[in-house]
Amino acid sequence: MKNPSDFGSIEKLLDIMATLRDPQRGCPWDLEQTFATIAPYTIEEAYEVADAIERNALGDLKGELGDLLFQVVFHARLAEEAGAFDFAAVAEGINAKMLRRHPHVFGDRRIASSDEQSRLWEEIKRDERAAAPDAGVLDGVPAALPALTRAVKLGKRAATVGFDWPDTSGVRVKVDEELAEIDVAVASGDATAVAAEIGDLLLTIASWCRHLGVDPESCARSANARFERRFRAVESNVAIAGSSWADLDAAALDELWRAAKAEEA
Repeated sequence: MKNPSDFGSIEKLLDIMATLRDPQRGCPWDLEQTFATIAPYTIEEAYEVADAIERNALGDLKGELGDLLFQVVFHARLAEEAGAFDFAAVAEGINAKMLRRHPHVFGDRRIASSDEQSRLWEEIKRDERAAAPDAGVLDGVPAALPALTRAVKLGKRAATVGFDWPDTSGVRVKVDEELAEIDVAVASGDATAVAAEIGDLLLTIASWCRHLGVDPESCARSANARFERRFRAVESNVAIAGSSWADLDAAALDELWRAAKAEEA
């Protein structure tokens, strides 16, 4: 049972947002904002939530979730002022969607596993899209998503109609094929072709990740973090040795890099 104060906190946040947007006594910055100007902050806050989760920083996560919630409230307030919808309608909409997409919890449908639930979820979403006029299989995948995340979603959608590799080995073969095509493009000296072929490789890598059950964005973020951590270790060792980057050739740098990797093992 929820504490009544929980709902009071939401009401207080909505009141704060309304005051910030009040034409007479509101904040000049908040009054200048639109959906378009706020959208980049919304994306940024979502990334900061993901970062706190990856760092397992639950204290930070609480604050970042609050920041993200404020973004939802901000957009809802702008919509309310435009006469489109309000925060309550947003909540009602997601409530209805969750009830509709979990018939095994809130209805009579029964499932045996999380895999079956995932298939049911996609089935329900497919039926929802089919109910829309002139709906295409790939409709509704936001163009503003990070490219690798969007690639996974596009692949999932295509897979719902059987447009997919039957197993992981098929994707692996495609990776080799795309690498060979990059080599051909590089040899041709055509920069446009090289960029296109590298794009195809990244799309295939995203599909490989999907088949392997890993998130390519998380993989890339983790790789970035490892690179940064190891490079800082190399940088520290260069300084400790009293050397400069110019003093070190490729072999020496590779040795320092391998040492940094070994320290983490």
